Amino acid sequence: MASLSTTFSLLFVTVSALVSAALSASVIEDLKSLKPPHDFNTTILKNCQHNPSLRYCSSSPMDLDEIFKSTIVASHLCNESKNPNCVESFPKIDLQNDPKMAPLYLSFNFFWKYCPLSILAIDLSNNSLRSNFPVDVLQCTQIQALDMSHNNLFGDVPIESFSPLTNLTLLNLSYNHFSESKISDIPFFKRFNSSSFLHSGLLPDGKKFRIKAVILLVGFPIFVIMMVCCLGWLCFCRPDFLPRMLRPKHRFTTAMLKAATNGFSKKNLMGKSESVEIYQGILRDGADVRIEIYRGERHPTLIEECKILVQLCHKNLVNVLGWCNNRRLKAIVTEWMEGESLEMWLMGSNITPWSHRLRILMGVVEGMCYLEEWPEVGYDLRTSSILLSNNLEPRISRFKIRDLSSSRSRKMYKFGVLLLEMLVNWRPEEEFEKGEAGFIEYIRMHYPGNLQKVIDQKMELTQNTFDQAKQAIGLGLMCTDESSNQQVSLGQVFDIMSRAYQSCRVLASHNHERLHSERGTQDKVRVEK
Repeated sequence: MASLSTTFSLLFVTVSALVSAALSASVIEDLKSLKPPHDFNTTILKNCQHNPSLRYCSSSPMDLDEIFKSTIVASHLCNESKNPNCVESFPKIDLQNDPKMAPLYLSFNFFWKYCPLSILAIDLSNNSLRSNFPVDVLQCTQIQALDMSHNNLFGDVPIESFSPLTNLTLLNLSYNHFSESKISDIPFFKRFNSSSFLHSGLLPDGKKFRIKAVILLVGFPIFVIMMVCCLGWLCFCRPDFLPRMLRPKHRFTTAMLKAATNGFSKKNLMGKSESVEIYQGILRDGADVRIEIYRGERHPTLIEECKILVQLCHKNLVNVLGWCNNRRLKAIVTEWMEGESLEMWLMGSNITPWSHRLRILMGVVEGMCYLEEWPEVGYDLRTSSILLSNNLEPRISRFKIRDLSSSRSRKMYKFGVLLLEMLVNWRPEEEFEKGEAGFIEYIRMHYPGNLQKVIDQKMELTQNTFDQAKQAIGLGLMCTDESSNQQVSLGQVFDIMSRAYQSCRVLASHNHERLHSERGTQDKVRVEK
């Protein structure tokens, strides 16, 4: 194994005759142009008889083309490495500081597969190699020295592939970019000191470790503080960004209302008085809301009232979604109604038939019956405080908590005024000097004989519906009579209104059938003519 005379001498003699005249040519050109001589197979067999440990001797079947190519590469590489007598000896591969040729020779897998046994040292340092560790080099298991320093090798070092290199005494992997690995714990690498792995990335870098430790010790608390601040901001300013299960129910913040109204913009301002501003807004979940903002200390019991109102749930009540309690701003948030108020609907120029008005009154009565379960909740039954949806479903929108003036007797009186106002379409406070009292007295003067003068003509009453309207006016006058002998209860009002509503629906159905029958008869007559 000491010289090529005992291993590769026959091959080198054979190949040297082919390449000696063309050593200046490139190895690529020789690989393309040179062919194995006719007695090459005989030479290989003789080498194997002389030295069976040669690598190609154990391959079965032998690939003569690969073996011949590896001999050509060995001849070139021996000369490239400046060995003194390549015919006699090929002790080392020296490609340091040769960034053009080193990658080329590393690409010849067949050469490393049949690596000459005479090679004892491989130097591939200072070549700026940018790749994973060239594992093929480790097929030269007999080497005693390997220098791969000052390159740009990266990834994992093939630790298991180093195990067959039992003769390796000099290893240099310094100044590369390998992945960090605990090679000091591996028995094979314990024979080398840390100078073999300087700045290779394999050993933990104390400086980098200290930097990471400082970053961790300083950065982690900062990160925790920032997370706490973010969570605090979410909890106290924008809880609508939190998962639904973590959001506080019914509580709105100033930041949430500001975002919902585009910064309380004038475009969102729907109404304004001395102490109240009404905005339309859109919450983060897309819900349209009405926001009533009370400035200053003009509504001290707002929160206590809202905690009760958010529990109310009925189709004829406006749903109170929550509140905002801030030192500078207090607000009630309710659902947004797309329709108009009952007052606006009555004042409109369109025909508003009795059946529609009766349906609205029935909805108001149902809402009042539900609120009987909440005796502490008072409500406003003025036409301006009752909102209508697009399908004319009434919603009571204004409430008062623990209102001493909201006795059952007073509630029935307010309903009576609403009932009369819907039938005559006059505004008591605006058109009568004595207000509601004068309004009621005026209707009493014309009841029951002269009601045509006071009933709203936009209802276009028939004889049957006029009788129903007349009974309704009588019911309204009974409700406004607060004496104990005359005023009816809410249960009685519900029964009377239910019967009137059902009767109106039956009457409307009969009229529809009659009109349909008359149209059919007229069509039949036209056909016969």
